[in-house]
Amino acid sequence: LPGEDAIMIPKTDDGRVLFAVPWHNKVVVGTTDTPLDEHSLEPMAKEEEIEFILKTAQKYLAKKPTRADVRSVFAGLRPLAAPKEGDTKTKEISRSHKLIVSESGLITITGGKWTTFRKMGEDTIDKAEEVAGMERRKSTSESLKVHGFEESTDYNDPLYFYGSDRDAIMEMAKENSSLKEKLHPDHEHIAAEVIWAARNEMARTVEDFLARRIRILFLDARVAMDMAETVAELMAGELGYDEEWISHQIKEFTTLANRYVLQEYTPKALETINSN
Repeated sequence: LPGEDAIMIPKTDDGRVLFAVPWHNKVVVGTTDTPLDEHSLEPMAKEEEIEFILKTAQKYLAKKPTRADVRSVFAGLRPLAAPKEGDTKTKEISRSHKLIVSESGLITITGGKWTTFRKMGEDTIDKAEEVAGMERRKSTSESLKVHGFEESTDYNDPLYFYGSDRDAIMEMAKENSSLKEKLHPDHEHIAAEVIWAARNEMARTVEDFLARRIRILFLDARVAMDMAETVAELMAGELGYDEEWISHQIKEFTTLANRYVLQEYTPKALETINSN
């Protein structure tokens, strides 16, 4: 997509809404809504969902996306607070959260979504104060500045999402020139980010870093697999792990990341491990 504007398709063939949102120089296209009876820690998109998204996006994007354009496919499970009456189709159920207080005073929150997490927390604490008979205090979370806050952001800086931590990461790279090395020739992430994540962000596995710190698994799963060896070696050096740990991490992450691609991929690092 040119620029930073997203596209919303308000009504698709089956009545669902489809989005195309620019994200870290890629475009995230979705979503689908499929009821499931079975649950998994790593849910996978169904083939019909992939085809639905591609087919619908082709109608609206100038460059019609094909399977070859897909860099990563990911899915998640969403808890929905079912209504007591009315339509029970998942696409019609409100994404709002509900608070339930049991006879014992246990507070349960259900439903909701990532984008309303702060309000969910505020409402839960307010309810806890009410149930416990505590003094009510007004929440300050709406204006609370989180770690890394800066008054302005330079989105052209590859490390902009670290906020105020960026300077500390660059200082590490300045003190040790090897930490300036890129993790992949086509991306701006550098070795210092791995060390920073292990020291300051509790990253303990390759997946921690590639999926939950720099998000590259969700942006380009093949690139993430190519990065795995370097990331594992850097983390092992920082955390005191051996070669066996490095090999295990590469194998484990490659297995996981292959769930995010449409065609199985074997990085060179894994080919070397398997040949030994």
